[in-house]
Amino acid sequence: MSGQQKTAPDPYFPGNGDSRYRVHRYELELDYRPGPNRLAGAARVSAIAGRAALTEFQLNLGGFRIGRVRVDGRAAHYTHRGGKLRVRPAKALPAGSAFTVEVHYSGNPRPVNSPWGGLGWEELTDGALVASQPVGAPSWYPCNDRPADKASYQISITTPSAYQVVIGGRLLTRTTRASTTTWLYEQAAPTPSYLVGLSIGKYQTVLLGDPGLSGVPQTGHFPAHLLAEFSRDFARQPQMMALFEELFGPYPFGEYGVVVADEELDVPVEAQGLSLFGVNHVDGARGAERLVAHELAHQWFGNSVTIADWRHIWLNEGLAKYAEWLWSERSGGRGAQELAGVAHRLLAAQPQDLKLADPGRKLMFDDRLYERGGLAVHAVRCALGDDAFFRMLRAWATVHRHGVVSTQMFAAHVERYAQGPVDELFEAWLYGTRLPALPTAVA
Repeated sequence: MSGQQKTAPDPYFPGNGDSRYRVHRYELELDYRPGPNRLAGAARVSAIAGRAALTEFQLNLGGFRIGRVRVDGRAAHYTHRGGKLRVRPAKALPAGSAFTVEVHYSGNPRPVNSPWGGLGWEELTDGALVASQPVGAPSWYPCNDRPADKASYQISITTPSAYQVVIGGRLLTRTTRASTTTWLYEQAAPTPSYLVGLSIGKYQTVLLGDPGLSGVPQTGHFPAHLLAEFSRDFARQPQMMALFEELFGPYPFGEYGVVVADEELDVPVEAQGLSLFGVNHVDGARGAERLVAHELAHQWFGNSVTIADWRHIWLNEGLAKYAEWLWSERSGGRGAQELAGVAHRLLAAQPQDLKLADPGRKLMFDDRLYERGGLAVHAVRCALGDDAFFRMLRAWATVHRHGVVSTQMFAAHVERYAQGPVDELFEAWLYGTRLPALPTAVA
């Protein structure tokens, strides 16, 4: 695993997460009743103290009632206000020591307020959905909510048996007792809290593709009435998987699932080993196929290779946007150069006040970040030439698999594959705000 856990607070969300310790495993045991939207949970958080002894620490958690908090089996003092659960162990935790926090909680989960509306746990007409990027994870479990703190997860959820529970990871067991079913999932790969995805609903499940094409098990979960449309819209996902494994290296997780919630969603959302779509993204005409490619590409760029803090979000979105263009280019659609031209014309007509390498919290999900990010990657391709570019891209995803990265690390990585200096290229595309000229392919 490359990239050490970063210890500075996130500059965009300094109140989220606690850099004084890191988590290596979450074990969540949850019971959810969709009708009253009632969640009862027991969370076991296994962590390691940082370089200083811990007399107190914090977890992020929404407005639940706390039953009890224990540290290493002993009752701990705590306060819970403003989405922060501050814990004071009975005895200080030595620097570098392993410790375990147990939190029992219950209540009605609701989204976390943010500049982009409610994030995290969303009660649907019939079920629930979790899409947490960037700060919605505390809406349903206590966590060290910072992207650099990646951990493994085991999640058990009990629901009425009419519902299906889908979580990114491997389904270990499904146990039915009377009118309820308990679903137990394991995600062994290091996972940031914002990428723990969840869907509870009434779905039809299908396997996608030919197992011989890619060894990655792929499943689709969707409302039964959308079978024909889903089957067409996601038919080429196995070919995308095969292409992205060729270009970016082996798929970084054990399986990949897609869920179509029986609701309209503004945009699809990636989670670890899982992507969440709305019914509005399924039309039976492959109208959202670029988004299918985009969310799949995030499994490499964003999920496996994770940003150290939210300033670097262009690395997630720019590379996923460019993967859309690569899929189009390789599947008989428009080439990356043509699509870069479309993006460039779009950006040229809009305000040029976005600094890609540090957009600020207000602009971190601006459409321009996605388009300019794709163009920056295309500029790198044009500067390096295809052979060096694709070697660079595959090495980036491979060397930093399950790691934590920054813009500076990406620039240094690209430089190793370049024939000449790339400082001016990065200065113009990442740190300047004026739109550079459209990059053109090396002859």
